[in-house]
Amino acid sequence: MYMTVPETAVFLSMPEEQVNRYVLEGRIRAVHDGEQYLINTSQFESHFKQLEVAKLELEEWRATPIPDDIDIKDED
Repeated sequence: MYMTVPETAVFLSMPEEQVNRYVLEGRIRAVHDGEQYLINTSQFESHFKQLEVAKLELEEWRATPIPDDIDIKDED
C-alpha cells in the first residue's frame, strides 16, 4: 500500500516537513510519480516492531529493583 507524504506524516505522527526531509535524504524510501512522492508502508513494519521491543525492554529495566551496593556496609 502506498501513501502520500501527508498521509505518511499522519501515520508516523511526524511533521510533514520532516517526512519530506527524510524522503529527500533517503532515510525513507519513496517513489516519485511525477507529481508527488509515494511511500510504501511495509517498510515501517520493522520500525514499529523495534519500537515495541524497545518499549518492553525499557519497562523491564524500570521494573528491575536496584541491588544493594556491596560497598555500603564496608566501613574502614
